[in-house]
Amino acid sequence: MKIDLDSSREILLTITRNKTRSLLTAFGVFWGIFMLVALVGGGKGLQESMTQQFEGFATNSAFIYAERTSVAYKGFVKGRRWDLELQDIERVRELINEIDIITPSISYWGRNAIHGDKSYEANVKGLYAEYGHIETPEITYGRFLNEVDVRESRKVCVIGQRVYESLFRAGEDPCGQTVSIDGTYYRVIGVNDTEGNISIQGQASESIIIPYTTMQQAYNLGNRIQLVCLTVKPGVKISAIEEKIKDVIKAAHYIAPDDRQAVGMLNAEAMFSMIDNLMIGIRILIWMVGLGTLLAGAIGVSNIMMVTVKERTIEIGIRRAIGARPRDILQQILSESMVLTTLAGMAGITLGVLVLQVMEAAFNEAGEVTTHYQVSFWTAIGMGVLLVALGMLAGLAPAYRAMGVKPIEAIRDE
Repeated sequence: MKIDLDSSREILLTITRNKTRSLLTAFGVFWGIFMLVALVGGGKGLQESMTQQFEGFATNSAFIYAERTSVAYKGFVKGRRWDLELQDIERVRELINEIDIITPSISYWGRNAIHGDKSYEANVKGLYAEYGHIETPEITYGRFLNEVDVRESRKVCVIGQRVYESLFRAGEDPCGQTVSIDGTYYRVIGVNDTEGNISIQGQASESIIIPYTTMQQAYNLGNRIQLVCLTVKPGVKISAIEEKIKDVIKAAHYIAPDDRQAVGMLNAEAMFSMIDNLMIGIRILIWMVGLGTLLAGAIGVSNIMMVTVKERTIEIGIRRAIGARPRDILQQILSESMVLTTLAGMAGITLGVLVLQVMEAAFNEAGEVTTHYQVSFWTAIGMGVLLVALGMLAGLAPAYRAMGVKPIEAIRDE
C-alpha cells in the first residue's frame, strides 16, 4: 500500500492547527468567565465589608451639634459659642411631626476605668435607653440600659468589647461586678460587642455607656448636651425636614435664620444613600467588564469555528453528498461550539470559586467568616446557562455557513 507522506503531513498539520485554535479559544472563554466570577464575588465581599463599617446604625438617623455662629444677630456677635440643651429635644419633638425617635447624647473622652489592678482609658457616654434604636447594640453579656436605669439615675454601665477584654478575663461574665470611673463605682450590666467603624462620640467597643441622668449628676452638666440624635418616621427623608429642625433650634438660641454654620447636622441617611449608589455603580461596572470579557471570548469561538468550517469544506461536502441533511451539519457545528464554550466556562467558574475561597480565608479571622466573597449558587447556575447560550450564538454563523456548502463546489475545491 502506497502512503502519500505529503498528504499525511498536511492532515497532521491541519489537526494540530485546529487543536491549537481550539485551546486558544477555550482560554478566552475560560478567562472571561473567571474574571466575571472573581469580580462578582469580590464585589460582594467589598459590599459586605463596607456594610460592616456601618454596623448597628439606623439608616434614617441624623445627629445635630452646635458650632460657632457665623452671623451677628440680636445683639450677639459673630463667632459666638452656644450649647444645645435638653429643652431642644422637646422643642423638636413637639414642632416636627416627622420625627420618630429623638434623644440626647454626651460623652467625655480619656476617662480612666479601673477594675481590680487593671485599667483602661475609655470614652464615657451618657445616653437614654432610646438610643439603642439609633445605634443598635449587640449585647453578649447582660443587657442594655432601660428606662428605669435612666429614671432612677442608677450607677450602672454597659462596657464595650475592648473595655471588657482589657479589664476582665476572657470568658468571664462581668455582669454584677463594678468598674471605677473618676472615683465613682458603676455596676456592669452588659457588654456591647458592636464593632462598626462609624465613630459618633467614639467607637462603641471603646466606650462605657451610663444613664444620661447619672452622668448629668456625676459631672454636674446641668441641661447642656452635645448631640441631638434622631430618626425619622418611615417614608420621610431627613433632607426634607433638615431646615425645619435647624429653624426650631435657631429660634430657641437667638441664631440668625440665614446662619448656615451655627447648627451642624450629620445626615447618616444621605451617607448610606451615597454608599448604596456607589455599590450599584460598582456592580454595574463589574458586570459590564465581566460580560465584555466573556463576549470577547465568545466572538473568538465564533471566528475560530468559521475558520474550522472553511478548512473542513471538503469533509462537509462529502457528508452532504452521502446523504447528510443540513440539520445534521447545523447540529454538528453548534454542538462543537457549545461543548467548547461550556467546558472552558466550567473550568473558569471552578477556578474563580477556588480563588474566592482563598480570598475569603485570607481576609477573615481563623474560624470566623465575617465577609463572604463567594458567588451564590443561583448566580453560578445563571452563568452556566449564559455560557450555553453564548456557545449557541457563537456557533450560529459558522453553522449557517456550513449548511450552505454545496457538494459539487466542495469537490471542485479539492
